[in-house]
Amino acid sequence: MKLIVGLGNPGRKYASTRHNVGFMAVDRFAGVLKIAFRHEKKFQGELAKTADYLVLKPQTFMNLSGISVRAVCEYYHIVPEDVIVVYDDLDLPLGKLRLRPAGGAGGHKGIRSIISSLQSDAFKRVRIGIDRHPDIPAEAYVLQPFYKVDIPRMDQTFNHVVEVLGMFVAGAEFDRIMNVYNATTIET
Repeated sequence: MKLIVGLGNPGRKYASTRHNVGFMAVDRFAGVLKIAFRHEKKFQGELAKTADYLVLKPQTFMNLSGISVRAVCEYYHIVPEDVIVVYDDLDLPLGKLRLRPAGGAGGHKGIRSIISSLQSDAFKRVRIGIDRHPDIPAEAYVLQPFYKVDIPRMDQTFNHVVEVLGMFVAGAEFDRIMNVYNATTIET
């Protein structure tokens, strides 16, 4: 069993913000595969299930994402190496993907929470670039919606994430997936 996690904040207030690209990406993935999310109180999240994998959107708010991820992993006996997390990255250009097989939090509080809760950093990551704004503090910028001009680029990015996640659940070697998608340039 594999677990796909999209990070974000619950509620309509945050739905279209940059910090919620993880939710947006896994929503696209679930939509393409026609699997539905259901609120699962015991996991503090929204969960979509198939026979081979689960897709989770923690509803604990970003900084406590690890609580939900750990609950699902413990219940379904999923090891960190079979988890992939999709989330935003201020240090990457808009729409750029960066895949990694493991590593530190890099300042991302959602990832820090997952590492702490799982007591492991061995889960895979799909970082989605949201860029920085030179005049807006990061804490405020991540909670803003995308500009209209950014939507086509992000749409392409989400399509690539769907491909990445599809390859992951199909059992492709993660190094191979990284080689393809870390080199991908999103054009508008």
